[in-house]
Formats: sequence, structure tokens, C-alpha cells
Amino acid sequence: MTTIACKFQEVRTRIDAACRAVGRDPCEVGLLAVSKTFPADCVAQVARLGQQAFGENYLQEGVDKIAQLRAAGWTSLVWHCIGPVQANKTRLVAEHFDWLQTLDREKIARRLADQRPAQLAPLQVCIQVNVDGGANKAGVAPDEALALARVVAQLPRLCLRGVMSIPEPAPDFDTQRALHLRARKVFDEIRAAAVPGCERFDTLSLGMTGDLEAAIAAGSTLVRVGSGLFGTRPQRA
Repeated sequence: MTTIACKFQEVRTRIDAACRAVGRDPCEVGLLAVSKTFPADCVAQVARLGQQAFGENYLQEGVDKIAQLRAAGWTSLVWHCIGPVQANKTRLVAEHFDWLQTLDREKIARRLADQRPAQLAPLQVCIQVNVDGGANKAGVAPDEALALARVVAQLPRLCLRGVMSIPEPAPDFDTQRALHLRARKVFDEIRAAAVPGCERFDTLSLGMTGDLEAAIAAGSTLVRVGSGLFGTRPQRA
């Protein structure tokens, strides 16, 4: 068994164990393989194991990788943009990705809606919430998320699917879980508001390699794993 195959099985085992520990069905938690900085052949190796969803942080790198893999016949993979998006880069997301998890501004949402090609399915989006409150961190403030959700849900060519968060690393399980629960609270508030256009609001994207157990305990439905799956990241040129 290859190293990537071993790591993939280890990650799936961790997810299953974390779900059982809190009485959840492992089928409730999806895996997003974060393939940033890794070449297309690494993505293909993981795809051969049955993984379909991949996350990219760097837009141009992601677009190039998507094109390379689609040309090689990997047309069923689902691509998530999980990095920051500037206004002048929205077209890359709108034209090439299936999901954007880091939406935190109305301006970006409107540009994505305008630029999403009509022949593509609506872009699936999550609102990124800044649960730490850091001024230099991406994400909308928790008390502003519902207002943004109401706007996004009404835009054409977008489908609001949920909430994501990337809190600062925490030293222990309880602290990690507490931070994730802040995002869970925002998710629950938006879902309880029954916002028109949010009929598929079902995704809580929380947790990475180092804290996926705490994220699952807090209710995550999608964990984003990179180094735990692909190994140490190569340096970008």
C-alpha cells in the first residue's frame, strides 16, 4: 500500500472513531482533501482511492490543476476554493470551481453571481465566520453572518450551503471544541431563521488535520485535511 493510501485510511479511521466517540454516524461527516501545493498526480492517487472532493487555497495553482486533471479524464472531481478571494480574482472562482467556502463580503458574492457561467451549476458557497474576532483574520463577524446570508441566498447562480471557520490553533481538545462551537452557533442561527433560498443549508465546514476530532464533536459535517493526507507540504516556488 502506498504512503498516500495509508494516510488516507488513517484519516478515514480517525473520522470514524471521532464520530463514534460522540454518537454520530460517520456518514454525516465528509472529507475534503486539501491538495494545495501538491501536484496533480498526488490528487489522482487520492482520487483512485475514491476521494472526490478536493480543496485549493491558491487560485491560479488550483485552476491549472483542475484543467490538468480534467484533461486526464478526472471530470467528476468536486473542487472547493478554500482560500481568500480578492475582487479581481472572482472570475477564476466563478468559472472553474464548484464551491467557494470563504465568502465573507457582499461585494464578492455579487461579483460571483454575475460571473458564474450560465451553463454551469450554481456555485455552492459557505460563509466564512471569524470566530476569534481577530482584526487581521478573514471572515465575517458572527453577529453579521445572518444578514450576509439573507443577501447571498437571493443572488442568482449561487447556492448558500453553510458556514466555515478557521480558528487559530488551540492547545487542547476542549479549547478547540469551544472555538468550533462558536461557528456551530452561527450555523444553527442561520438555519433556524429559515432564510428563503437556504433550502440546502447543510454544511458546517470545521476542522483540519490537528483538530478534526474536536470539530466533529462540535458538529462539523466536513473536515478539511491536507498534511494528514498528503504529508509535509512542498515549498512553493
